[in-house]
Amino acid sequence: MIRTILIDDEALARDVVKHYLKDYPNIEIVAECCDGFEGLKAIAQHKPDFVFLDIQMPKISGFEMLELVEKHPAVIFTTAFDEYAIKAFEVNAVDYLLKPIEKSRFDQAMQKLPAKLAKEETSDELLETASLSPAQNNRIVVKNAGVIKIIPVSEVNYLEADDDYVKLSTTEGIFHKNKTMSFFEQTLDPAQFIRIHRSYIINMAQVTKIELKEKDSYVVLLKSGIWLPVSKTGYVKLKASLGL
Repeated sequence: MIRTILIDDEALARDVVKHYLKDYPNIEIVAECCDGFEGLKAIAQHKPDFVFLDIQMPKISGFEMLELVEKHPAVIFTTAFDEYAIKAFEVNAVDYLLKPIEKSRFDQAMQKLPAKLAKEETSDELLETASLSPAQNNRIVVKNAGVIKIIPVSEVNYLEADDDYVKLSTTEGIFHKNKTMSFFEQTLDPAQFIRIHRSYIINMAQVTKIELKEKDSYVVLLKSGIWLPVSKTGYVKLKASLGL
C-alpha cells in the first residue's frame, strides 16, 4: 500500500480528495490534518510516501511545514493559488491541484505519482524555489528542541554564518536555521537587510554607528551593543543603503 496524509485546513477540500481516492485502492490515508503543526506531527509519526498539502494554512504555511520535516515525502499541492504563482514548483512537486479540484485533473496528478516515488527525490529544490516567493520572506520558522518558533524578520538583529547553519540573533535570543547565507541574502528584503561581510547580514534598522577601524577597514555598531566587521564590498552596500 502507498501511504498518504491529507493536510488542508478546509474540510471540504479534504473530503473531495478522499472521494477521488476511492478510485485508487492502493492508496491508504493514514491521517488527516487541518494545519501545518498537525501535519508535521503526522508525517513524523506515519512516515507517508506522499502528502496532499495545502499552501495557505493558519499558523504555518505548507512551505514552512515542509522546511521542518526531516525526511520529505513526495508532495501534491492542493491550493487556491493562481496557476502562474505555482508554476515554479511544478517541476519539483509531483503536481499541483487548483481548487476546486476537478476529477480529470486529479487523475492526471495521480498518474505522475509512481514515477516520482520511484526517484525517491527530496523536496529541497522545491523549498528553495518556494522560499523565494514574497509570501515567504517576512518571517523565519525554526525548530529548537522540538519547539517550533515563528520569527518575524523585523525581530532579527543580524545573521551570522555558523558552519552548516545560519545563526539568527533576535530580540528573543539566538536561533539556528539549516540554510546558507546566500539563501537569506536572496530571500530577505535588500532594503532592510544588507550583507556587510561574508559572515554577516545585518538589519539596517539596528545600525547606530559605522566607524573606521583602520585603513579601509570598517566596523558597524548595532543597537544591541554588538560590533561587527564590514568588508570593502559590504561598506559599499552600506553607503548605498544609507544614501551616502
